[in-house]
Amino acid sequence: MSGRSWLLALPLLVLLLAAAAEDGLPARIADELRLTGDQLGALAAIFEANPRMGQGNPAVSKHRGSPEECRARRAAAGIVEPDPGFEAICGAPYMAPLYDPATQTAAEATACIDQFEFPGIPCAYPVVWVRASEADRLCRSVGKRLCDAHEWEGACAGELLPPDYRFDLARGLAPDAAVRAMREAHNRAWGSRKEWTCGASRCAPGVCSMGSAKTDGCNGGSWTGCGSNTYPTGWSPDCRSALGVWDLHGNAAEHMNLPLAEDQMASRGATRLGQTEMKGSWFIWDTIAAHEDACRWRAPYWHGTAVQASDSHENYHLGFRCCATVAPRQ
Repeated sequence: MSGRSWLLALPLLVLLLAAAAEDGLPARIADELRLTGDQLGALAAIFEANPRMGQGNPAVSKHRGSPEECRARRAAAGIVEPDPGFEAICGAPYMAPLYDPATQTAAEATACIDQFEFPGIPCAYPVVWVRASEADRLCRSVGKRLCDAHEWEGACAGELLPPDYRFDLARGLAPDAAVRAMREAHNRAWGSRKEWTCGASRCAPGVCSMGSAKTDGCNGGSWTGCGSNTYPTGWSPDCRSALGVWDLHGNAAEHMNLPLAEDQMASRGATRLGQTEMKGSWFIWDTIAAHEDACRWRAPYWHGTAVQASDSHENYHLGFRCCATVAPRQ
């Protein structure tokens, strides 16, 4: 990035991320993700359009743990980051290859996923109050894309399997009916084979970033009444999937793309995406497990819209992470 590009973009990004608890976060994002001036400017413009998007309402949010404590915890666990082997495969820092260890090597992966919730670096509070449409644009602004549901599920379960979307069940149906039919077929197929990051049972309390609490009086999702009481990304070193991805359980829930036809699959180059899918659990799950959170479980069509609809859902505990399509290493 040229010095001039950085100077032009930095003041706006500092303003837009003013709610960040960690001094220097904008510089960390640009430096650690190695953004160009154009990428940083595009990122800033998306934040500018939604003043609430960030790390929660600072007036009511009480984050669990500091970024400094997070870095100390990860260092004590012996974690080396960014992982040089992963970076060689994915072409970017802080991403993990998606593949099936039973049939492939990591070098044969054709997709990678962010190891951390956006902003995609360790020990930063996740970005929330973000719509699926904004998540899609933010991923594109940094040279990535939104993940398809099966990619997130594979990252969580530790094996990326072939897509199992029942597009045949969606034909001729309105989106809400199509999502329901596809979801029910998928969940029936996986109902007896539940998996979590920790294996065949849910992670024990304290393993993942689920020990926070709702703001007193949180009335279901208002900006003024519900704090984004998240942890720094990667706070829980053991909450790591077999493919090397953190916080797939706990911290923020995550937007994903649920395609209703093959030409809506982000993993196959689609630019017109499908419907919203919310994945994972969030920061209160050790005490309030509000719904199923097995890796391959697909949620009801809560607040459902097309991913790219201008009114797609946002709230205080909902964030996202990005994927990228890559060429297998020779």
